[in-house]
Amino acid sequence: MTQESIAVEAHVPSEMGGMRLDQVAAQVFTDYSRSKLKGWIEAGALKVNGAAMRPRDLLIGGETLSLETQLETMSRASAQPIALDILFEDRHVLVVNKPPGLIVHPGAGVPDGTLENALLHHAESQAALPRAGIIHRLDKDTSGALVVAKTLKAHTALVAELQAREMHRQYEAVVHGALISGSTVDAPLGRHPSDRLRQAVVEDGREAITHYRVLERFRAHTHLRCQLETGRTHQIRVHMAYIRHPIVGDPVYGGALKLPKGASEELILALRGFRRQALHAELLEFSHPVSKKQVSVQAPRPQDLNRLIDVLRQESREHGGRD
Repeated sequence: MTQESIAVEAHVPSEMGGMRLDQVAAQVFTDYSRSKLKGWIEAGALKVNGAAMRPRDLLIGGETLSLETQLETMSRASAQPIALDILFEDRHVLVVNKPPGLIVHPGAGVPDGTLENALLHHAESQAALPRAGIIHRLDKDTSGALVVAKTLKAHTALVAELQAREMHRQYEAVVHGALISGSTVDAPLGRHPSDRLRQAVVEDGREAITHYRVLERFRAHTHLRCQLETGRTHQIRVHMAYIRHPIVGDPVYGGALKLPKGASEELILALRGFRRQALHAELLEFSHPVSKKQVSVQAPRPQDLNRLIDVLRQESREHGGRD
């Protein structure tokens, strides 16, 4: 298996004299996380003037730090020949268009057949990265753009960008009800008090903010554009249900199927046949982890969502707009 090799050196500035080795390493080797650097120091892969030291040992300034190692295998999943729809790729990063139905990571009851398995087949070197380089998640039945790091340096930079809320993630959704205008949902999320498999708006939850605006209003539904300010589990799905405009087809938060008064047979079939949440990650923008140039990638809307919107639009026209 091909592994990523690291061989770098850095000079310790005199003004860092008196600081711990692990603190200095984090400041001079900024491409890698503090925890990873500490592990390399403890393993003897990161040396000071050619000698191994402990993370807590103090430096005087002027030393040479040398890091030489190979990244160990981190992903335990197996490589599987699963097709990937790649929207962008270079030596450091790739963006895939995840189809609905594809799970991102193996887990309980799902040992394989995931995006992680597909990435390991795409490039063996992904095994040296946490979760094969996947930076963020999309729910199984949510489609769209998802970014993956190809090197540890890129992984560190992209995770930091995501945590700093500097990565722009834009979604489109079809929800029940004809919304008049866009707004912001600022409501903390946490585990549902009685159903551990669901999320809910809870007073002591983690901060969660979703901005949304209206793209198109139909007779009894609305096509929205949603922007995440935070990235909590099921965030858009829970927030839309919280304001009583759940996402069409959502099996967890959508409630019972709602059919508009006087709905055509075509619309009834379309709504009954849409068996997943009508949610698509349409746009992903981030700073490239190496060049620092802005990368903007758009994922084309899947056919099932296009078809649903077409049917809703036609139904709305035939009824002269909203009820």
